[in-house]
Amino acid sequence: MAQDPEAEDSGEREEPSEGVDPSHDLDMAPLYDSMTIEAEMEAGVLSSLLESNGIPALVVGSPIPSVGFQVRVPRMRLEEARRLVEEAEAAGPQAAAEAESGAENTP
Repeated sequence: MAQDPEAEDSGEREEPSEGVDPSHDLDMAPLYDSMTIEAEMEAGVLSSLLESNGIPALVVGSPIPSVGFQVRVPRMRLEEARRLVEEAEAAGPQAAAEAESGAENTP
């Protein structure tokens, strides 16, 4: 990064841009990691579930099967995301189908 030589001589330091968030609120933690053949599909389903419940999700992966796929969520919301996934798994596919059909019928 280029520095301003005049600022260096005067002892001034460059401050981070006002729009930069230096906190750990943006740290992403892995919630799901798989190298199976279904990994891409499962990662997509998890990502959709999380985002539809207000939890940002990032799918990291590659079309190369041996690399696998990972779903990451903000570290501060990791426990909330885990609970949400557990609830969805406990409710089973029938609850997902009902929720989807209910969403389709909403104006």
